[in-house]
Amino acid sequence: MKMKIGMISDLHVDRHKTLKPEDYQQVLIKVINQRGIEMLLIAGDISNNYNLTQQFIERFESTTQIKVLFIPGNHDFWSTDTGATSAEILDFYIAMESCLIGKPYDINDEWAIVGNTGWYDYTYADPKFSIERIARRKYYGATWQDKVKIDWPMEDRKLSRIAAKQTAKDIEKVKHKKVILMTHIVTHPKFAVPMPHRIFDYFNAFIGTSDFDTLYQQYDIRYSIMGHVHFRNAFEERGITYICPCLGYQREWRSADIEQEINHALYSISIF
Repeated sequence: MKMKIGMISDLHVDRHKTLKPEDYQQVLIKVINQRGIEMLLIAGDISNNYNLTQQFIERFESTTQIKVLFIPGNHDFWSTDTGATSAEILDFYIAMESCLIGKPYDINDEWAIVGNTGWYDYTYADPKFSIERIARRKYYGATWQDKVKIDWPMEDRKLSRIAAKQTAKDIEKVKHKKVILMTHIVTHPKFAVPMPHRIFDYFNAFIGTSDFDTLYQQYDIRYSIMGHVHFRNAFEERGITYICPCLGYQREWRSADIEQEINHALYSISIF
């Protein structure tokens, strides 16, 4: 039985100057229906507030009757103004049926989806920066916002290792199947911002991780979806299709037309 799966990331439904989350929802539903999508995967950064992220997913599912699976992005963990810690927000997401962390989803006898936010491990930065320098998360007067908005109880590189271990554990549960892996953080250096770059020689530190590298060698991962970097691109390497289907902020769009942008960002595959 053939199934058409849509993939999108970095919707940031609460960041548009004039459009509301409901507008994003309406247009996304329209595009999904037009393209005959039967399942939707969202690779994080739906909004800056966990309640809004939950509402968006649940309303989408109840309106369309289409299965949504997601993993939170770094913005979905922002705790400022929410009254919750990032760790509590993580527990909140894990309790949601549509969240993939800790619970892989079996599509059929052949295919499964595994998801984890992942975390950045600083390896994508220019080697001229020391770990201590990167850990300050400030450069050229700019501060990496997770430093201010997220309150994880441990440092980034440890978080990255934990995320990769959890992902391996989840893939183990479905290791006899072909796997669609979804992360928020970038797991392939081709999706980092090309260097040399005045700012991203430094800030690439917070874009990707190398801790997932071994997973691609050990398991039958056929598709790898990621977001975070606000690129829209896909390429194939050694039998794996890497997909970055980011909608991104309005200022990054090529047009003012949200329908055109969502249609352009939404990547779809058909599996059998």
